[in-house]
Amino acid sequence: MYPAKFDYVSPSTLEEALSILSASENAKVLSGGMSLIPLMKMRLVRPTTVVDISRIPGLDEITDEGDHISIGAMVRHADTAASPLVIEHAAALAQAAGATADIQVRNQGTTCGSIAHADLAADQPAAVLALGATMVVASLAGTREIAAADFFVDTLTSALTPEEILVKIKVPKGGKSAYVKLGRRGGSSDYPIAACAVWVDASNGTVSDARIAVTGVGSKPYLAAASAQAVVGTDGSGDAIAEAASHATDDIVVLEDLYGSVAYRSHLAGVYVQRALEEVLA
Repeated sequence: MYPAKFDYVSPSTLEEALSILSASENAKVLSGGMSLIPLMKMRLVRPTTVVDISRIPGLDEITDEGDHISIGAMVRHADTAASPLVIEHAAALAQAAGATADIQVRNQGTTCGSIAHADLAADQPAAVLALGATMVVASLAGTREIAAADFFVDTLTSALTPEEILVKIKVPKGGKSAYVKLGRRGGSSDYPIAACAVWVDASNGTVSDARIAVTGVGSKPYLAAASAQAVVGTDGSGDAIAEAASHATDDIVVLEDLYGSVAYRSHLAGVYVQRALEEVLA
């Protein structure tokens, strides 16, 4: 199918892009286009204006900011996956980016674009949740920061307003993390039937803090708070991990579709919480 008619603009500065968004009634931001263009071709989304931010300088950088790393809006999935900074300080995000779609999409799509799209089964949203990342968004009114835990509202719905652009992600340093998943066709590059990202801070044989995020199971990626609570304060033993895994879907409505029943997905959520914890605590 072909998309409905729209105006295409390619601003050279962030301020220009924000001005266009503010002045347009139904504008959409284009970075890699791997999610937006298919939706437009199916006419599920019909923007009157598409604002391509790919030519704005300075948005394609991964930088070390001391206590955190910064990932700009135009950083491709492949760059996130291969970045030594991300691998060292945010392994779960590097693994999730490397497991996103196929090589063509990874070389064109962007990490921030995937986060802003807020797909219920995307890989990288779970990673930024587990890592305790912060989203930095800009509008003509200025910038504001949104914690990952507050960013994902529902399926394809985030805390972004129509006038805002997600300009970068701030990922704090420290701890260890991992991301594991089961793809819909058994591979690592499909949307997950169930997947888990885990971040753990442990010292002297004790888990002092943890965040566990699950995706592909409910209507949005979510923090499995009960699972994290079950492992904090323990020695990370097999029994502690099993207890954490048993709470993977507490307080979440598990979805059912062609790829899995409620019982199957609930079981897989626990399996992948256990596997991610085992990888981090090995």
